[in-house]
Amino acid sequence: MPSDIQQTIFLLGAAGYLGSQFLVLLSQRLPECHVIALVRNLSADKKDQLKSINPDLELIEGTLDDAELIKEQAAQAKYVINCASSDHDGSVRAILEGLEKQSENRLGDPPVYLHVSGTGIISDNARGELVPEEKIPRYVDTKLDLEKLPPTNPHLNCDKLIIAAGTRDKNPVRTAILFPGWIYGVGEGEYRIFAGAQPLIVLLGIKKSTGAIRIFMRIFQKTKFAGTWGPGHNAMQNIHVKDCANGLLTLLEGVRSGKADTGAEGLYFGISDEPPVSLHEITAVIGDILFGKGLLTQSGSRPLPAEVTEPTGEIGWVLFGSNHRCKAQRLKRLGWEATETKQLPLLKSLPQEVEVALQEL
Repeated sequence: MPSDIQQTIFLLGAAGYLGSQFLVLLSQRLPECHVIALVRNLSADKKDQLKSINPDLELIEGTLDDAELIKEQAAQAKYVINCASSDHDGSVRAILEGLEKQSENRLGDPPVYLHVSGTGIISDNARGELVPEEKIPRYVDTKLDLEKLPPTNPHLNCDKLIIAAGTRDKNPVRTAILFPGWIYGVGEGEYRIFAGAQPLIVLLGIKKSTGAIRIFMRIFQKTKFAGTWGPGHNAMQNIHVKDCANGLLTLLEGVRSGKADTGAEGLYFGISDEPPVSLHEITAVIGDILFGKGLLTQSGSRPLPAEVTEPTGEIGWVLFGSNHRCKAQRLKRLGWEATETKQLPLLKSLPQEVEVALQEL
């Protein structure tokens, strides 16, 4: 480990979907930073793949359940960035304990924690039904109060812990939370080359497509048709993975320069201004693609039966049956724009994403 703690970043999720794309940008724009990454099942191949992104990357094998290891690393890094899981209570607590210890030992120089959550915090749980646009709750991150959100919505358990750490007087931690919408697309961190009608895949990180797409693909190949939770009229805002990673790096740069808000004000939506896309639209495109490949017996999309949706419980309805409406004002103040999302909207990205997911299942 370098002696300069000020340039040290402890990164969780470096081998994942968002984390690997973030690692690419981080290596390009902040090469002076020393990155220590927690990676599970660290094989020689995975090590080589990750180091192809950043040759100076320091890799530590472990999982989110290794609380003592996480606490130890957090206590020695100026910046901790968590792209791994928005809801893993144990790892978040370990990070905060390690940072609190560092803050106690370095009075007047609080460490930084950047956490990736999600817009699931503002879910309205419409259960896929059509809700008039004027009745859908709207949120702006400059006026966001987590205490006023539905307490059963996902991510809030960890987010509130982070806010508490970022607003206390004793042993403070500078905290900021990024709330992305539906993240989509294929990032540079995992797949670089797509040519012609079929993708030529070059694996750089971990072979992993958008989480929701992988869930859908597994379900649809069992049901033999694409479907939705309820009618699928609910629509969510979205963000390309490259724009999301750029937003996280913009936030890091803003914290380093002192321009970014932290603590109670450190809440950042990561969404584009593109129109929300309904779950029915998304799954219908997937259904048409898979039907054309002979993998489904029906094209398009229709409501999934109860035997499919019930095992996912209420969290399934909240994640896949809700509307999200919000504005990302804070990131824009830092100069961020969702440029990739404009160039390649969600629905146009799906054929490429489905090809990737098919090779993973």
